[in-house]
Amino acid sequence: MNDELKLLSGAMVTLALATSALVVVPFLQLKPVEPPKALKPYTSAQLRGREVYIANGCIYCHSQQPRDRAFAPDDKRGWGRASVAADYHYDKPHLLGTMRTGPDLFNIGARQPSQDWHLGHLYQPRAYTPGSVMPAYPFLFEVKEKAEPGDRVLTLPPGYKPPGKVVVARQEALDLVTYMQGLDHTYPVFEGKLK
Repeated sequence: MNDELKLLSGAMVTLALATSALVVVPFLQLKPVEPPKALKPYTSAQLRGREVYIANGCIYCHSQQPRDRAFAPDDKRGWGRASVAADYHYDKPHLLGTMRTGPDLFNIGARQPSQDWHLGHLYQPRAYTPGSVMPAYPFLFEVKEKAEPGDRVLTLPPGYKPPGKVVVARQEALDLVTYMQGLDHTYPVFEGKLK
């Protein structure tokens, strides 16, 4: 009985020390990361668009984390500087992604600021990027006989517009584009210095 008590006590002390060393002490050493001054919280339209982004699985084919030039040619592709932790301050959940079937979207708002381009690309990707493997999202749009006041009509390339009809963006498409246009991380980031 005495040996069992010593064994249990030793196990508990070892677990407490390990937890302290691996969890508690590092947590106490962490300091909150302040977001860059140029990074703004998402608007309500961008948050709705972010939900559409998640719901349609965009995260499975697009990343939002350009890598350092030492690891990949992301800067040569025009995807912008490598991301830092502060860039994701307002992201809950973080949408970093792991696959790159499509291009990285970390700076898509700076690379492609046109709402017309984004809407048309969502409706028919191959009209804007020949050979694209991105699926079309026609359910984010309505095909009507004529536009009503307040409708956002798509300007499509010749051959992609339904004859005698107009394609109108639904609110989900407009919100998604608003979110993507807000993905602009071209502000400067200050490098941290080790002490």
